[in-house]
Amino acid sequence: MASPLSFTGFVWKNLKRRRLRSLLTLCGIGMAIGAFVGLVGFSHAFEQGWQSIYSSSGIDIAVIQQTFLNTSVDEAAGAKLKALPVVAQATPMIYNLMDLTPEVNALVYGWKADSFEFQSLKVLSGRRFQDGQAEVMLGDLLAEDLKKQVGDTMEIQGTPFKVVGIYHGGSGLEAGAVIMPLDQLQQLSSMQGKVSTYHVRLRPTPRGMSAEAYRKEAQAEIEAALPGLRAMPATERANNNQFVRMAQGSAWGTSLIALLIGILGIANTMAMSVFERTREIGVLRSLGWKRRQVLVLIELEAGLLGLGGGLLGIVLGWCALHVLAILPQTASIASSSFPWALAVEALGLAVLAGLAAGALPAWRGAKLAPVEALRHV
Repeated sequence: MASPLSFTGFVWKNLKRRRLRSLLTLCGIGMAIGAFVGLVGFSHAFEQGWQSIYSSSGIDIAVIQQTFLNTSVDEAAGAKLKALPVVAQATPMIYNLMDLTPEVNALVYGWKADSFEFQSLKVLSGRRFQDGQAEVMLGDLLAEDLKKQVGDTMEIQGTPFKVVGIYHGGSGLEAGAVIMPLDQLQQLSSMQGKVSTYHVRLRPTPRGMSAEAYRKEAQAEIEAALPGLRAMPATERANNNQFVRMAQGSAWGTSLIALLIGILGIANTMAMSVFERTREIGVLRSLGWKRRQVLVLIELEAGLLGLGGGLLGIVLGWCALHVLAILPQTASIASSSFPWALAVEALGLAVLAGLAAGALPAWRGAKLAPVEALRHV
């Protein structure tokens, strides 16, 4: 009976037997995992950027349409919202992604000139815009990219705007954005009388009541006063706005396609390995190896390929995140920080991909009859 300790020797021998094929397979799964780490890491950084916007502005609740796409809210709802006893401040806003030049696109926010969200920004030069005027403020990262200063003019969708201020934001999504009067962005977006959302600050939590319970009570009160609208906690809104959903969907969709290609690569390698080692498997079965042992042997090889590819992919993904954090086009969104939870997730995904890819070849190898296998030339 073969000793279980011989499994390690067999695994290494079989992987080293066709070194080029094993290396190419590792590169394939490594590229797939690298794409997963880079893209999902990028979407996580994008999500963190939105969370930073809400937390730095002191927003407690976002009021949106009670639909899946939550496209717009009637601006007239603001009067009812501000009249509620639980609401300290409520400000409307619009955001949109627009082309500023053929090479540069950026988030454009439409705010009121008296919005409390200005409190989280530091005006580096110039002043705030005035409502009703064709004026904009630029984040410092965007101003540097566009080479714009206070007093310059820039064109947005065919309309000239004067740059009246340069600011620094707490998030890259603000530092790389444009802020303009709400009414001006309503005209550009054909949303007259509509806004994307209302951002709400609540009054202080009453004594003897938890902040969570108070927030839920405020949500219920807002939704009762404004039928058809939904009051979402700011953190939930940051995680579920359409830009974050699009980034997450694109990241996972692209990663799964790349991972599928990597799985096919491992499956091909293991199928060829089983075919080439048919006589060897027959000898092992003749020496007393059970089908379960053959299956475990082949699955270990596939799992090891997945593990090696996963480690390679984590390194590649980490490098990709650093590159994205340096590039001017993505520096305001991407982060070079690497969450360990993502590394563990990527490594587990790589091993599972290897085991899944090796399942069919392992089953075919395990069911080979010893006599038939020994006759194989």
